[in-house]
Amino acid sequence: MWHGEVVSIHVAGEAAAPMETLAEARAVPGRGLEGDRYFLGTGFYSNRPGVGGREITLIETETLDALAKTLNIKLPAVESRRNIATSGAPLNHLVDREFWVGEVRLLGTRLCEPCMHLEQLTRLQGVMSGLVHRGGLRARILNEGVIRTGDAIRPA
Repeated sequence: MWHGEVVSIHVAGEAAAPMETLAEARAVPGRGLEGDRYFLGTGFYSNRPGVGGREITLIETETLDALAKTLNIKLPAVESRRNIATSGAPLNHLVDREFWVGEVRLLGTRLCEPCMHLEQLTRLQGVMSGLVHRGGLRARILNEGVIRTGDAIRPA
């Protein structure tokens, strides 16, 4: 059995705005993290919710470390455009599975594949191709609650 942890939490108030790091954020089903661009309906893809929606996104810090080591691309978690940076959680294996992040239950809906928008915002050539199939996880929020840095991530 695995056991992960929330390393950091990030939101941005609107599309393309710099992400800010928070100590905690309220997760609201059907909306996302309070204060985030997708919660507010001002995200780059807000008018295209897609399969699985855009309530909350997660990325493994292990992936960011590997990106730096293998491709020499240094992408800090806050610049990944994902809401939660994790450690120790096998995100790719959580598609169609429920899991806990602190007191909040999530359902992994699909992989969060990178897009050209990320590469344009970070100005890091190759970041998009470097994150294919390891760019994180999209998830639905199943109950309202607060997610905090340091919270445990565990299977439901």
